[in-house]
Amino acid sequence: MSTKVAIVTGSNKGIGFAIVRALCKQFQGDVYLTSRDVSRGQAAVESLASEGLKPLFHQLDINDLNSITTAAAFFKERYGGVDILINNAGIAFKVADPAPFGTQAEVTLKTNFFATRDMLTHFMPLIKAGGRVVNVSSFVGSRTLNQCSPELQQRFRSEDITEDELAGLMQRFVEKAKNGEHKQDGWADTAYGVSKTGLTTLSMILARRLSKERPNDGILLNACCPGWVRTDMAGSKAPKSPDEGAVTPVYLALLPAGATEPHGRFVSEKEVQPW
Repeated sequence: MSTKVAIVTGSNKGIGFAIVRALCKQFQGDVYLTSRDVSRGQAAVESLASEGLKPLFHQLDINDLNSITTAAAFFKERYGGVDILINNAGIAFKVADPAPFGTQAEVTLKTNFFATRDMLTHFMPLIKAGGRVVNVSSFVGSRTLNQCSPELQQRFRSEDITEDELAGLMQRFVEKAKNGEHKQDGWADTAYGVSKTGLTTLSMILARRLSKERPNDGILLNACCPGWVRTDMAGSKAPKSPDEGAVTPVYLALLPAGATEPHGRFVSEKEVQPW
């Protein structure tokens, strides 16, 4: 039997770090902690090693296409593919950040949507039969969708939206935000929210594609909300610990062999949520 492997992006701290900790305890296989900064990533690995856990490390900056392709080649060569991929890396501007909204929109969507999409483009072909893909999204995405125009809501919720159409909508939001026209164009006034609306919708598109192109491979792909978690990103007032935030992503990553659902869903507190 070849060794199974799990990869968690952006996992040197916060929810990603807690996901790696949980997988080290619950997953029978190699668990890779990844981060863009090698020294921070290795320090995180050493921290978990002091708890008696044995994660491995690979450098991975999802904003760097070369880093993505290098990592993909490594996992294909070393493991013949990937069993679990958790796309956790993401950013959010602080409420008080003085950066113009257009800049916030461009930077936030670059990482949370476009870079995560690049990860999926290069790693989906590597996902093995029975594999699990989890995209860490947010309930803010569904709340944001409800604040968008009926026309936008219809497209995001439609069964026939394509990846290209979705990417075009995300780019349109960035361009309108830069010109201060996003509200007139039907968008909600939150770059983070729109980025997560996009990520959840992308998850549904890719799940439909899997069902069509690899119907017998038993791969499950979902988006989830970890909840409001105490991290550098979300702040100290959040009610959940990182370990509590890791529960739903890990649940989806470890759905038992032979399970057929959830697939192509948005999941929070281990429950499928309306979209």
